Amino acid sequence: MSTQSKKFNNKLGFILASVGSAVGMGNIWLFPYRLGQYGGAAFLIPYLIFVALFGYVGLSGEFALGRMTGTGTVGSYDYALKTRGKTWGKYLGAIPLFGSFGIAIGYAVIVGWVLRTMAGSLTGAVEAAGAEAYFAQATGAFGSVPWHLVVVLVTALILSRGVTSGIEKINKVLMPIFFVLFLFIAVRVFMLPGSAEGYAYLFIPHWDALLSPETWIMAMGQAFFSLSITGSGMIIYGSYLSKKEDIVHSSCMTALLDTGAALLAGLATIPAVFAFQMDPTSGPPLMFITLPKVFMQIPMGNVVAFIFFLSVLFAGVTSLMNMFEVCAESVQRVFKIGRNTALAAVTAIIFGAGLLIEEEARLGSWMDMITIYIVPFGALLGAFVIYWVLDPKSILGEVNEGAAKKLGKQFHFIGKYVYVALAVGVFVLGIIYGGIG
Repeated sequence: MSTQSKKFNNKLGFILASVGSAVGMGNIWLFPYRLGQYGGAAFLIPYLIFVALFGYVGLSGEFALGRMTGTGTVGSYDYALKTRGKTWGKYLGAIPLFGSFGIAIGYAVIVGWVLRTMAGSLTGAVEAAGAEAYFAQATGAFGSVPWHLVVVLVTALILSRGVTSGIEKINKVLMPIFFVLFLFIAVRVFMLPGSAEGYAYLFIPHWDALLSPETWIMAMGQAFFSLSITGSGMIIYGSYLSKKEDIVHSSCMTALLDTGAALLAGLATIPAVFAFQMDPTSGPPLMFITLPKVFMQIPMGNVVAFIFFLSVLFAGVTSLMNMFEVCAESVQRVFKIGRNTALAAVTAIIFGAGLLIEEEARLGSWMDMITIYIVPFGALLGAFVIYWVLDPKSILGEVNEGAAKKLGKQFHFIGKYVYVALAVGVFVLGIIYGGIG
């Protein structure tokens, strides 16, 4: 049984927490670039197909496994393997758990950069130093230690309040504000002269791109990772979900809002970049160098920049909350210690390890290793455990618990033969391409 008995109060709290976990840097600095580079509006066709599929059976499967077992990663894998008479499931669960630890370590550093840049935007420090120089200072060895520390401590403090008063309550506040702030930025960007080229880059369809396998591969990777399917994070949130809630409906709403966030991020960034004839390159340079340069050139740009980085900070913290929770729950369960003790240990590990990779080059190498090899393999293990190890009747029964419309055997068929095969593809192709999400 769960070492944390509290549940989400209602479906809205659960959905917003799940969206908070899913919405992150990939929505903000990678999706808009991919959308423009791989066919504009045409890219949305394969992307939406994969989002619908991964949301339907991927998210639903992880939510169902968590709710069925009432626990997180280690406990869920242990339970699943024991149904087959195997006793090594908890060791298998350590792989996606390590992925969550690894992502949290690197992500906390990046969110520290966001906090530092947010403050520097408001005080004028970014403009005074220049975006490149300010970013170089932040990403040097031990360049953002205080900001990094604040991020992990705030995340831990929120989680110390538990599921309902911490995770659910904060997500109910931060996620609506995130959407409102990004909408404000998108409207302000729309008024910039020359922004039309950015909309053309994003949305004029290039249908020939659909004939390229690479378009479909990148759309698959973007959809998979954008939904935070890791074989761990959504399992723990599922374990806090009431039996009366409709899992598939919640999964679809999570996927829909995550996609909305990605599109809104595109509208808030790319047209602004084109308005000032800059490079829409993906990754940290877009967010920490290009966009600050753009904001410097518009009236009240420091305020606009502050609002932008504040919204990004919200997205980063809500994602970190999920990663910390995954790790803390498993540490609590394995070592049979109190929740706050486990949370303190996890916080110390994540911050301590992060100090060693604060330098941009080291962080990049670390995140490549985790996101190309560990996380996709953990997600693949999760898919395999849910649809190949567990009895089909048990997982289908859990999905149908609380559902307004009961699903039939086709759900498990799609999960077992289509979703698992695509999860294999995400893992293998990610290694071949050096990352696809």
